[in-house]
Amino acid sequence: MSKMLASVNSLSEARQVFAAGADIIDLKQPQQGALGALPVAVVSDIVAELKPNACISATIGDLPLQPQLVVDAVQAMAATGVDFVKIGIFPEGDPLATLQALSPVSQQGIKLIAVLFADTRPDLALITAIRQAGFAGAMLDTMDKRLGSLTCLMNIEQLQNFVSHCRESDLLSGLAGSLRADDIGLLLPLQADYLGFRGALCRQHCRTDQLDDLQVRHIRELIEA
Repeated sequence: MSKMLASVNSLSEARQVFAAGADIIDLKQPQQGALGALPVAVVSDIVAELKPNACISATIGDLPLQPQLVVDAVQAMAATGVDFVKIGIFPEGDPLATLQALSPVSQQGIKLIAVLFADTRPDLALITAIRQAGFAGAMLDTMDKRLGSLTCLMNIEQLQNFVSHCRESDLLSGLAGSLRADDIGLLLPLQADYLGFRGALCRQHCRTDQLDDLQVRHIRELIEA
């Protein structure tokens, strides 16, 4: 069964989604981009309060794929004690060189998640390189939130292909990207390991707005149902 990933930008929001039963609390700053990062100090505070009872992931920000830049950011975020560190596979830079540079990091026991973006038409052949670098998982997201949800950019067959590629490579799989309540019924049969939400949990469905308890619990209930 797919689990619920809820993206939050503060300790108070992390408390909200934890109380509502989110399976993964994902730390990022939506106002800073698709994978905007929270300050390391804020992440450390959230980890200190909610671990070991919560599973927590955190992004390193919208960084170009420059190997040393990404490695330094990953190590800094991993030092906070989060369970997973998410790295965006952005168009700028060298993805293969960056993945290779992260291989020694994964060998240190740091669980890495690669985030591919549907609106950049990602090459699923990268999943092999992601696995070879020792990553724990991969997910699909959207970079330009104005284009609509993930299901507007990729059809169900394409999404199933991604999930299957991950499963065959022994990687966790995640689907996210402006997902709405109506998307859940379409995506649950694909059996991705988790579905990620931000905008659908917020007031007026605006990802930069505050979380709405009723929306959070509604999404939780739809996934459980």
